[in-house]
Amino acid sequence: MSEFISLALFLASIGIYAWKAGRNTWWFIATLLVLGIFIVLNITLYASDYFTGDGINDAVLYTLTNSLTGAGVSKYILPGTGLVLALVAVFGTLGWVLRRRRHLPHHMGYSLLALVLALGSVDASPAFHQITELVKSQSRDGDPDFTAWYKEPSKTIANPKLNLVYIYGESLERTYFDNDAFPNLTPDLGPLKDEGLDFSHTSQLPGTDYTIAGMVASQCGIPLFAPFEGNASASMSSFFPQNICLGDILKNSGYENYFMQGANLRFAGKDVFLKSHGFDHLYGAEELKTTVADPSYRNDWGFYDDTVLDETRKKFEELSKSGKRFSLFALTVDTHHPDGFISRTCERKKYDINGKTNQSFSAVTCSQEHIAAFINKIKASPYFKNTVIVVSSDHLAMKNTAWDELNKQDRSNLFFVMRGDQPQQEVIATKRNTMDNGATVLDILGGDNFIGLGRSTLSGQSLSEVFLNMKEKILAWKPDVIRLWNFPKEMKDFTIDQQKNMIAFSGSHFRLPLLLRVSDNRVEPLPESEYSAPLRFQLADFAPRDNFVWVDRCYKMGQLWSQPLSLSTDWCVSQGQLGGEQTVQRVDKDQWKGKTAFKDTVINTDRYQRNVDLLKVVDNDIRYKADSFVFNVAGAPEEVKQFSGISRPESWGRWSNAQLGNEVKIEYAQPLPEKFDLVITAKAFGPNANKPIPVRIGDKEQTITLGNDVTTTTLHFENPSRSNTVVIVPPDPQSTNEGNILGHSPRKLGIGMVEMKVVQTGV
Repeated sequence: MSEFISLALFLASIGIYAWKAGRNTWWFIATLLVLGIFIVLNITLYASDYFTGDGINDAVLYTLTNSLTGAGVSKYILPGTGLVLALVAVFGTLGWVLRRRRHLPHHMGYSLLALVLALGSVDASPAFHQITELVKSQSRDGDPDFTAWYKEPSKTIANPKLNLVYIYGESLERTYFDNDAFPNLTPDLGPLKDEGLDFSHTSQLPGTDYTIAGMVASQCGIPLFAPFEGNASASMSSFFPQNICLGDILKNSGYENYFMQGANLRFAGKDVFLKSHGFDHLYGAEELKTTVADPSYRNDWGFYDDTVLDETRKKFEELSKSGKRFSLFALTVDTHHPDGFISRTCERKKYDINGKTNQSFSAVTCSQEHIAAFINKIKASPYFKNTVIVVSSDHLAMKNTAWDELNKQDRSNLFFVMRGDQPQQEVIATKRNTMDNGATVLDILGGDNFIGLGRSTLSGQSLSEVFLNMKEKILAWKPDVIRLWNFPKEMKDFTIDQQKNMIAFSGSHFRLPLLLRVSDNRVEPLPESEYSAPLRFQLADFAPRDNFVWVDRCYKMGQLWSQPLSLSTDWCVSQGQLGGEQTVQRVDKDQWKGKTAFKDTVINTDRYQRNVDLLKVVDNDIRYKADSFVFNVAGAPEEVKQFSGISRPESWGRWSNAQLGNEVKIEYAQPLPEKFDLVITAKAFGPNANKPIPVRIGDKEQTITLGNDVTTTTLHFENPSRSNTVVIVPPDPQSTNEGNILGHSPRKLGIGMVEMKVVQTGV
């Protein structure tokens, strides 16, 4: 109903303004802005619902504020492009309609009425209500009975005897196994489910409905509710640091914990979560590409399930033969929405429903074949008698091409267990949820029968049985769960660890580099990631009086506020206000301790604007005082007018990048001397080594030869034409991800530039 009211108010606002309000620039801008907010809100709702099937929820909030590295986005490019084009068209049409009768005199009353109706349309929209509720849910007091139901398990298993193999099937919910609804969809994995303990009534709760959230729920017994502090959770080096999770207990009990998947581990912070909770051996798209038989055999997300499960099988055999106690977790990806992927080794490559082949169902029938084959190989091995196999969905399927058919059924998550030491065959219909999965596994392995809010279904009572409406209870506990992040509210003393590239304060640890906005009762961390702006650009958005602490490479802030540090690549700490005073300190110890000291100074508007302008200068336009081109810092010496063909600074220097230009070209502001030495410190990449590399000054050309290690070469040039440009042409640029930022397209590397100096001779 609210959708129709919101839309009616929206259309009424347009009609009244367009036909009655007349001409006034400011009222036009205000009305267009509010109507534009209505449009953006509803497009956001539509786009979120396209992914989640549940509108704007915690999954959307968490995913957009965390790492998107490795996300398989190609299937969303077409609908995303369509949305952008539709947005442009709607805004253009809206502006045209509102100005239809601009020749008429302005009428204040109708303008005000149109604006009020526009505001009403926003307030009545479901998207606004969902976003408002998400924000409010972060600041409530929580429920006083949380501590009574949240239980921390023992950190060890007294006498562990069994190894663990845990398979997360991406979106592989139990609904797919209903043979009456979907005949012969799971002919391989279904019978295996029936051989074990089949928990048939596993529901999904808020905060457990996407992959990383499902993993947290199953291992820590809590939903994934993250602090809404900008990119707070993305910048933290630990994940629910106070919680004891299944991986922690296994590690403390002598297990070596392994995790394998085909996608990038960075996506959604899975690497941070797993490393924070007992997993020392992680394999994702980047780690597997050097071990798999065919690194080019990939889908949008990473390696196909047949590849990943084959590598997992090899690891199972290797670990079993070694006699080590281990857990081996694997996550599939081929059944990922919107329609999944079909691997080339599947015998069952398609599934028809209602007379038509359905891609999502086809992906399910293909993937279950690989999972079943993997399990059967373990069962056939001599090591099965010491092994527990768990198969579960990470969450219910999101909006995919099977969505309409799934929603006709009573949906539940998959969770079944096969014990090699003690075969059991039973369907357990107890009401439960995915937070109970880890506690049930821990119980089987000989540990406690509870983890967090999870309870073992074999010897405990699920909270889904205790509370009539578990969904409402979980949402009431949301602030209590967020507090488990131990997110700091103040910053006074801090420590920088140079070995680990970390900063610690108020009991929390964050990765460097980092920018923090510090106020009396709030600390907002702003990390630098592959999808966020550089920290200096983020700092430029601070208000004049905002207190900041900025930890980064010295040259980035030295070029602004401390010239002696403008070429240093050490860590530095800057703090102050953009409109007041700023200090810069070099971190000169492995464990460097600092204090926040914000002075209550008079804010200078001119100083603030000057700082903002300097912070917004792009890297290639930065200029520093030096007698040589130092390539491991941003910018160039003052004498250089412009340069091209060079990639970003790294700790040692910069690579040439043929994606940016086939040659390295450095143009000086003034003509170069008639006679000079060009001193080049550099190295070659791959096959560029030991090949002649042309170096041109005007019409004069010489060559240098570089190896894979850094060397210094001096070339003697005569420059009668007084050319002002140095051109270096790498002979064989190579496309590679070597040293690249995860998620960025490959670079074409040729030579690595460390330093270049022009020394005048013959004066």
